[in-house]
Amino acid sequence: MRPAHRRRPAAGLLLAPLLAPLLTGCFAAGGGSSGAPGSGSPEGARLRIALAFPPSENFSPYGADATLLSRLGVTEGLTRLDGNGAAAPALAESWRRENGRNWLFTLRDATFQDGAPVTADAVAAALTHATEATPVPTALTGVRLTARASGDRTVRVTTATADPVLPLRLAGPSLAVLSPKAYGTTKAEAAGKKAAAGKPAAPDPVGHATGPFMITKVNGSASATLDRYDDYWGGRAQASGIDAKFIADGTARANALRTGEEDIAEAVPVSQAASLPKGVAREVPTARTTSLFLNTRSGVFADPKIRAAARRAVDTSVLAKNVYEGYADPGQGVFGPALNWAQGLRHKPVGRAEPATAAQVKGATVTLATYDNRPELPEVAQVLQQQLEKAGFTVKLTVRESSRIESDALAGKFDAFVGARNTMLDTGDPVSVLASDYTCEGTYNLALLCDKAVDRAVTAADAVADPEERRRAVLAAEARILGTDAVVPLVHQRNVLGVATSVRGVLLDPYERAVVAPGTRR
Repeated sequence: MRPAHRRRPAAGLLLAPLLAPLLTGCFAAGGGSSGAPGSGSPEGARLRIALAFPPSENFSPYGADATLLSRLGVTEGLTRLDGNGAAAPALAESWRRENGRNWLFTLRDATFQDGAPVTADAVAAALTHATEATPVPTALTGVRLTARASGDRTVRVTTATADPVLPLRLAGPSLAVLSPKAYGTTKAEAAGKKAAAGKPAAPDPVGHATGPFMITKVNGSASATLDRYDDYWGGRAQASGIDAKFIADGTARANALRTGEEDIAEAVPVSQAASLPKGVAREVPTARTTSLFLNTRSGVFADPKIRAAARRAVDTSVLAKNVYEGYADPGQGVFGPALNWAQGLRHKPVGRAEPATAAQVKGATVTLATYDNRPELPEVAQVLQQQLEKAGFTVKLTVRESSRIESDALAGKFDAFVGARNTMLDTGDPVSVLASDYTCEGTYNLALLCDKAVDRAVTAADAVADPEERRRAVLAAEARILGTDAVVPLVHQRNVLGVATSVRGVLLDPYERAVVAPGTRR
């Protein structure tokens, strides 16, 4: 199924066979049809949403906050992902590949929330700013591109090398298109921001995006207020606005939904799902994998034999059955069963070291860390602690809120880290997550892995244009990554979204990029 309100032109249809990593789940509107945008009351009721993760970077689209903006219907890129994982129109109504390195995107008639028109110059400038961000957005890991206006409504995007999945890449939430005012109204102001920060300044999306809802107030990491953007190109939203609360505690989110304080609650703990009223818990198959990342750069897990011993000690079936109560499948690899193209093509791990003996492991002390925004993760970490200690490790456990622990994990301050990662979140192209998470230059490399054989395999996969061969190359690279034991896939999750029975048109998105649409209402 496809979300309503957007017609796919020929360009999107032609690209679908090349760019679609099919999922078994359906990108559906929960609670009935999403309806036609603008068909509700002009003063439609506001939506109340409880989100698990607070903004950690002042709503910068260049980091983790990018998905917050897309879930709340604030930002858009040139393209988006449809229900089959194919690139579909967003701010670009069509596109075509001119040659190996050049793509031409034709823009639709749209305006920014500050009233400025969406022009080719504005789009080119927004993409250029993204390429200059530090660190580079994950969707651009290993990619060098330039964007230039080619007329009032066409933008030419050129990559340093051929990129057959560029439309998928441009669907990444971190490549949202914002008004020139988001970056500074003048070149001098933008330069001043850059100088003051010592690096390119993060843009301000408040009032400068293109989506159906615009942020009007931010209360730190506690809440945000959004109003309907009446001139949205896709039609006026049926809800008059959104009141978003950031509630890290999963039980508190479920209770707020149960008592009627909230209309929508994301990431409902599986322990709470059964106690919600009938029809409120919506199970969504996702591309999210919970994994144990082992620090390959320093500490005890710099030794591949010790990593192999840790991997051998982990029983993933216990996690899927007991911690996730059946709302997850035991870990198979980086890519889980929701991505049906991976099934039957997976390779055995390549180059694994022999596990260290119990005597070699005995006395090895490790710090194991995770975050509590997803309530199952601390439970997973506790089970892993028991399993690793049974194998002879001494384990110290650290649990914090995600915004207070992620930077330490990326800096290698822990020996092991439990994290949940949607492998299709950033671009929809499986090569991209391998490049960002497991290569020497990766920007989200929690295992701090730098392995020449892995880098070569990921680079080889990125060079393949044929869709079937690209997938085979991706899984060959996955086998190389798993062979290092830098990552131990634990479970493949099914997300539980809580939706009050009075709410219609909530998006059940397997990519976890969207929750609300113009037709979402109560």
